[in-house]
Amino acid sequence: MPTNQITAVTELDKSHYKTKVYAGGHFIYADEPEDLGGTDEGISPGALLLASLGSCTAITMRMYADRKNIPLDAIKIELAICKEEEMNKSTTISRKIELTGQIDDAQRERLMQIADKCPIHKILSNPITILTS
Repeated sequence: MPTNQITAVTELDKSHYKTKVYAGGHFIYADEPEDLGGTDEGISPGALLLASLGSCTAITMRMYADRKNIPLDAIKIELAICKEEEMNKSTTISRKIELTGQIDDAQRERLMQIADKCPIHKILSNPITILTS
């Protein structure tokens, strides 16, 4: 596989439902909460998806701010996804972005535009095809 392609490997044995996740030389657990039969020893798959969007958004905004010498001190992003039963034809993800620093209105507006340029936002905003073999 090309080195710039994003890849991940997940493994699940008879554990309910603690899943090992390997990506880019790193390791984490994904799991379901106890009320869904899991052990709650890892991040839920839905939260991992939100974390991917949030971290990619923050990184993209930080890269832009650094390149443009914008005095951005911190970025906080709170995300939520609609309930599964609301996902019949579309899925809604709410993203609240807080920026801290001595930035003016024009810089703030531009940074908010840059938020939508992150690769994960692009992935989630376009039609997705999943090929299973």
